[in-house]
Amino acid sequence: MSSWKRDIASGLIVILPILVSAYIIAYLYLAIAGIPVLQDISQPLRVLTVLVVFSMLVLSVGYMMRTAVGSLVENAIDGVMNQVPGLRVVYNASKMAAETALSDTTDLQAPVKVEAWQGMRMTAFKTGKTTEDGRELLFLPTAPNITTGFVVEMKPSEFEETDESVEDALTRILSAGFGETSESGIPIDVEDEKEKQSPPSQ
Repeated sequence: MSSWKRDIASGLIVILPILVSAYIIAYLYLAIAGIPVLQDISQPLRVLTVLVVFSMLVLSVGYMMRTAVGSLVENAIDGVMNQVPGLRVVYNASKMAAETALSDTTDLQAPVKVEAWQGMRMTAFKTGKTTEDGRELLFLPTAPNITTGFVVEMKPSEFEETDESVEDALTRILSAGFGETSESGIPIDVEDEKEKQSPPSQ
C-alpha cells in the first residue's frame, strides 16, 4: 500500500469513530430534547433532563443485555449491521473499541504462552481457577475479538510464564498482531531473496 493510502486509512481510523460517536450523541440529544413536554422548560433543566433520561436508557439496555432477550437483540443488530458494506467496518471497529475501553482488564490474570503444536505459540490468560486434578484453566482468546475464544485445561508445565503485561498482550490480540506494544520487539534477519536464488560465483 502506498504512503498516501496508508495516511488516508490511518486518518479514517481516527476520525470515523469520533464522527459516528458525535452523530449518535447529537441525534439522541435532539430526539430526547424534542419531546413536547421538554419544550416549555428552561435550557439548563432541559439538558439535565436529557442526561437523566439518557442514563436511564443506558441502564435499561444494559440490564436487558444480561438476559436471553438481550442476547437475541444484540445478535440481530450485529447481523443487520454486518450486512451493510462499509458501515460494518465502522460498526465493528467502534464496538471493539468500546468493549476494550469499558471492559475490566483486571479480570484477566497474567498472560502466558501456549504451544498449540510444535513450533507455534499462542497467547492465553490465566483465569485463576484450577481443576480437581491440578490443571490450570486458561482463556485462549481469538483475534481481534477477545470476547470469544477457548477455555483450556493445562498443567503448569505445559505453558510458559512471561513477564508481559496484560495490556501489551491485549494490544497484540486486538490489533491482530499489527499494534505496537511497549516491548522493543525482536530483530529479525531477512535474507535477500535475490541473493538466495542467485547461483554461487565460479
